[in-house]
Amino acid sequence: MGRAASAPGALTPPRPVIELLEHLVQVTSSPVDEALLQRALTHRSYAYEAGGLPHNERLEFLGDSVLGLVVTTTLHDTHPDTSEGQLAKLRASVVNMRALAEVGRTLGLGDYVFLGRGEETTGGRDKDSILADTVEAVIGAVYQSGGITAATELVHHLVDPLLAQAVTLGAGLDWKTSLQEISSKHGLGSPEYSVVEEGPEHAKCFRAEVHVGGRVLGQGEGRTKKVAEQQAAALAWGSIRDAHEGA
Repeated sequence: MGRAASAPGALTPPRPVIELLEHLVQVTSSPVDEALLQRALTHRSYAYEAGGLPHNERLEFLGDSVLGLVVTTTLHDTHPDTSEGQLAKLRASVVNMRALAEVGRTLGLGDYVFLGRGEETTGGRDKDSILADTVEAVIGAVYQSGGITAATELVHHLVDPLLAQAVTLGAGLDWKTSLQEISSKHGLGSPEYSVVEEGPEHAKCFRAEVHVGGRVLGQGEGRTKKVAEQQAAALAWGSIRDAHEGA
């Protein structure tokens, strides 16, 4: 496999890298260098504990630029009548840590990352920052393996659903802001959130409810308060839209 997988005493990810590699090859219709992919999945905490192995920060830097280029080109070509300011907002809705972390979760990316023991024990496999950085690093690895054509295929596969959603939501994929806007538009007042925290410190679960006009219109749960509230806001937004604007 590679140096990271064979480092003495190092932790092994729950899932083998080959599974992700096969998925990426299927998505991009292009070969992906296994050693590059493994580097893309190697967090600096693991690299340090394993004696100074190469880690994914350079590939992350590259992937960030590739992601920005593909998203910007797509928005420019598919929204010819949209202003520069609005295009920038739409780009920001995808090229941000929270959105990329959710993309990472849809790939199950946390199960492939090589993490140091400290990050492992503090829930690093589900941290927004680690997932988002790893997504960018994987894009960088695909770019170096198959060029811009392969990287473009991967970026479209990962973020096109978010871009379609962003046209409705605006900057940040922020359901709470969108809920505030639609509630105000229909004279329903400001949404109010209540959150309950459950579980031990290393595996907390947050459950949120959002009340609009005195009624519970949405519920959500997640590893963070923000995620739980966003899920609740999304359901409430859909409820108000269906009731007042049609599906």
